[in-house]
Parts: sequence; C-alpha cells; structure tokens
Amino acid sequence: MSKQLYFEDIREEQEIPVLVKNPTPMQLVKFAGASEDFNPIHYDKDKALADGLPGTIVHGRLKNAFLIQVLTDWIGEQGWLKKIAIQHRGMDLPWHPIACKGIVTRKYVEGEEHLVDCEVWTENEKGEKTAPATATVRFPSRG
Repeated sequence: MSKQLYFEDIREEQEIPVLVKNPTPMQLVKFAGASEDFNPIHYDKDKALADGLPGTIVHGRLKNAFLIQVLTDWIGEQGWLKKIAIQHRGMDLPWHPIACKGIVTRKYVEGEEHLVDCEVWTENEKGEKTAPATATVRFPSRG
C-alpha cells in the first residue's frame, strides 16, 4: 500500500501509477472457481480455438478487478472508490502482460466530498486499450 494521498496532492492530468498484471492459466482457473464463471473459453484452449479465439482469454471480470486494484492501491486506505464503469473492448491472453493505467480528468468538491474523476484502462502489450473505464474516487482532505 502506498502512502495516503490527499485531495490537495492531486492535479488534473496526473497519471495514476501503472499496475502490471501477468495472468496465468492457473489464475484463470482459480478465478473461474471463485467467480463461478466456468465458460470454457477461459481455461480450455481447444474450445477457445474452436470458437475462433486466439486461445484462452482472460475473464472480463478479472480485468475489472485489476482496474479496481489500480485505483484502490493509488487512493490509499482513507480514499474511497465511489463508482466505476468498465467496458470490454478487446481480449487479453494469459502469459501476456496487462498494464492497468489511468489519468485524472477532473478534480472538484461536491458538498462535503472531495472528488476526482479518472479514466482508467487495461492495455495489452501492443498498446491497445482492451477495457476502458471511468471512475470517481473520494479523497480525504487536509483542510
């Protein structure tokens, strides 16, 4: 966990520290069990290939978890992930790195809350965004 950030530390267009994930077939099997998503395209290469896929693919909900982690790691224990909306636009494959990236798009105060809007996304090794998302986080204030 990084040090606690405060609203006053944040600036628009600030980059969120990158989190790189390297999913393995074993992680996909474990996630299938934990999430009860037993679609064979996530663990059966022959089935995935027969369906026209390049091989087994990473669960969309696992990429959701990666994006949530990049935000919650960044905001610290006193921060709060208020909302996130994720779209799945591309496939990611096991044994290929997935970079979770983001940028601050807006900083504002609403009532008593010190809020920051962000764009976050997963990116494959070709630099393609595979799961773009928008999020709003709440930071503590020093004031």
